[in-house]
Amino acid sequence: MNQPTIIQTPEYPILLDVNAGQSLDAFLNTKAYSKLFVLMDENTYAHCYPLLAADSEILLEAELLVIDAGEENKSIAIAAQLWESLTEADADRHTLLINLGGGIVSDLGGFVASTFKRGMDFVNIPTTLLAMVDASIGGKTGVNLGRFKNQIGVFSSPKHLIIDVRFLETLAQEQIVSAFAEMIKHGLIADQNYYEELAAIPHLDLKTLTPHIEKSIRIKKQFVDQDPNEKGLRKALNFGHSIGHALESFFMETQNPLLHGEAVALGMIAEAYLSNKLLEMPIHQLKSIQELIKTHFKHQRIKADQIEAIAELVFHDKKKEGKKLNFSLLNQIGSCKINIQVSKKEIENALKYIVYELSN
Repeated sequence: MNQPTIIQTPEYPILLDVNAGQSLDAFLNTKAYSKLFVLMDENTYAHCYPLLAADSEILLEAELLVIDAGEENKSIAIAAQLWESLTEADADRHTLLINLGGGIVSDLGGFVASTFKRGMDFVNIPTTLLAMVDASIGGKTGVNLGRFKNQIGVFSSPKHLIIDVRFLETLAQEQIVSAFAEMIKHGLIADQNYYEELAAIPHLDLKTLTPHIEKSIRIKKQFVDQDPNEKGLRKALNFGHSIGHALESFFMETQNPLLHGEAVALGMIAEAYLSNKLLEMPIHQLKSIQELIKTHFKHQRIKADQIEAIAELVFHDKKKEGKKLNFSLLNQIGSCKINIQVSKKEIENALKYIVYELSN
């Protein structure tokens, strides 16, 4: 394992390249929590918890909360089950919840902890590349409401964020590729050189992507530190997500669901198209973005007769104001402008662009 790196945020430290079990014990030895709980899904329970527990002495005292894997379980119903489980186990405001898993677990667990008895502490230990570079950072917690992503939630920060890259060895290739979308986004909105570094990677695997984790963390941290509650600058992190979330929601209940990163990748093509049309981002940069994404991501075929329904889902986005949505779009690679109003017709045109591009 490499020399540990500590990235300090205003509210909590991010420990990178550490032994998760040992780092968790070091943190717990400075606290006096009444009880410990570990939240995970069935996959992290099988593949990641044994690694964490083998290196932690204190974790033997924890009670385990295991949920089914899958985006459909990031719901109010599952949150309510977890609140009931905590209540039955006599959890109180001095209890700690340890979220061991990907973005679904950290979103759900952070929300459950932040609302149980008006708030108890939680620690995030991300086990996926996407969670390490994006989802577990920044204090966004929440659950989906039916097909609408992240409709219910609060801003609440963990007390500690522990990143142990050994967990990445448990991931399927498609999960590694999924995370690449968020890493591309970081370059697109803030750092052209970083985007070009990522674009030059010939094959996506742990060896080629792990060295870039710290850069992505620091870019996201830069936005979150300046705007923790997403009133302004932090909105740039939504690039690709307004349309991406709608695509993820639309295909969630089909036989071909999209991973979060896959949906965001398609969303970035659509929103890069809007960037070209509305902010005059150079056409060669639009082509660069879409070719990079088409090279690494599987193609989800969107049919022309699905466009209207997907556009309707976009309009349930949290950033809606009246009959228009506020998008974050690129005026060029490495530079993002927020609060760009986009109409339903323009969204439909962007979706038509995806249909055309993915069919050629």
